Amino acid sequence: MPELLAAKSLEFENQEDSRPVKLFFQDEARFGRIDNVSSCWVPKGSRAQAGSQIVREYTYLYGAFCPETGDSFSLILPYANGDCMEIFLQSLSEEFSEYRIILAMDNASWHSSKTHTDNIIPLFQPAYSPEVNPAERVWKHIRANGGFKNRTFATLAEVEQCLCEAVNNILDKQTVKSLTGFSWIMKTVIG
Repeated sequence: MPELLAAKSLEFENQEDSRPVKLFFQDEARFGRIDNVSSCWVPKGSRAQAGSQIVREYTYLYGAFCPETGDSFSLILPYANGDCMEIFLQSLSEEFSEYRIILAMDNASWHSSKTHTDNIIPLFQPAYSPEVNPAERVWKHIRANGGFKNRTFATLAEVEQCLCEAVNNILDKQTVKSLTGFSWIMKTVIG
């Protein structure tokens, strides 16, 4: 799998820039008001009760995760499109301005950035290969442990509040490292 990180022209514009390089994996996930009904434990003699609704209202959690250090950056944005991606990239660039960032991501149509950031270069993953993006494991962890199972949300604001709590409470650096530190990534990054 290390060959997936190889790129033909992976160079920063300013070759004189001495800031350290940091590898992040980026993705976005959709969260909404459609219920996630799943199994649960209840006392003997009781029956589990969970709400059920099909409301097609969504918000998107954009995230970038560094397997080496456990650093992460997230934004909740209303759409998965080019404009929201621009906001995310500009914010990521500002947050980690002391680094040059290699940003591994899938090749979704909205990932072609018009925003120029001198410290971020994209590294596109092969098409139809979500298994090589460790950010997918972060989304699974949030859905399983962030308060989304067997919960009915009355508004999209409640979904966003739950997302904020999940990102702030369950995504510490050690958790991010354990979820995203695939062996082939760590061998490539650390050597």
